[in-house]
Amino acid sequence: MSSGKKVLIVDDEPNILIALEFLIRQEGYEVHKAQDGQQALQVLNYFKPQIAILDVMMPRMDGFELAKRIRDQEELADTAIVFLTAKGTQEDRFKGYANGAEVYLTKPFDNQELIDTINDLISCH
Repeated sequence: MSSGKKVLIVDDEPNILIALEFLIRQEGYEVHKAQDGQQALQVLNYFKPQIAILDVMMPRMDGFELAKRIRDQEELADTAIVFLTAKGTQEDRFKGYANGAEVYLTKPFDNQELIDTINDLISCH
């Protein structure tokens, strides 16, 4: 049975995936990773995370399109979306929220802020 502490990280930068996975696993979360939106959709077929942490700029499918696809799937309706991206303009933020994000954080980010955000979202779901 799921503990309800599942996080999907989607980023095309391997070093960021490794660092985020380490950080989030230390908090007791089950973590899966994907390097682009297409791969993330495949992972989402079998791994139903409570939180999806998405980069915006990725090959094949960007984070905004992936967020839209997540929101279009009824079985993922309870998945919270967190953008973690270098794209920090007001326009980017609006686009992130318009595509279903609960939180929009910009890189470089504070590790504790990210963990607090994840814990807050988990406690709300």
